[in-house]
Amino acid sequence: MKINHKNYSHLSFDLWLTLIKSNPEFKQKRNLLFKDFFEIEHGIERVNEVVRYYDVLCNNINEKTGLNIDTYEIYYLILAALNVDFDKNGTDRLKEFYGHTEELFLKYKPVLIYSDIEKMFKEVTNQGKSINILSNTAFIKGKVLRKILEHYDLVEYLKFQIYSDEVGFSKPNTEIFKLVFDEVNKYKKIEKKDVLHIGDNSIADYNGALKFGFDAHLLKI
Repeated sequence: MKINHKNYSHLSFDLWLTLIKSNPEFKQKRNLLFKDFFEIEHGIERVNEVVRYYDVLCNNINEKTGLNIDTYEIYYLILAALNVDFDKNGTDRLKEFYGHTEELFLKYKPVLIYSDIEKMFKEVTNQGKSINILSNTAFIKGKVLRKILEHYDLVEYLKFQIYSDEVGFSKPNTEIFKLVFDEVNKYKKIEKKDVLHIGDNSIADYNGALKFGFDAHLLKI
């Protein structure tokens, strides 16, 4: 990853499709689990189609509203579209399913996009600069994404991590970028121009960061 960061004292990174990408086996196995767990009568092709539709839709809604649609709310939208009885699937049942999903996710972990990311993080922090993660979430919650970063030995280089499901805001909402700014200012005084946010999404990452007053770098993978 080549980023010119010499004029900045703090780097903020998106996570999905910036540092990691899904294991191709995970989504396939999760959708099969969804079909079996909720006893869905439709074929797996239809399940795949509906899950993908609501994944994209909810992401777009979050970007428009700047808020965060809960994982269980996404589940219910998918179940409704697949004609599954809500009465048989309370939140306890959804929680159980999510637990199985986490197990699958940790078994079929996302992979690093750049093999040299730890080297870059080390170089940045050795220069006295700091780093954070700022990520929107959907099906996978922030608490599990933290485990992935631990697995790849990246946590030691991070000052903090912010996930939309934990704070109730999604990028490009200026409120979530303000959380980054306020958190950095707890340990060193900076101005907005001292922060560079790096991500792959032109709306959520690039435009969102610029609107708040950070500088931004749009990754093109």
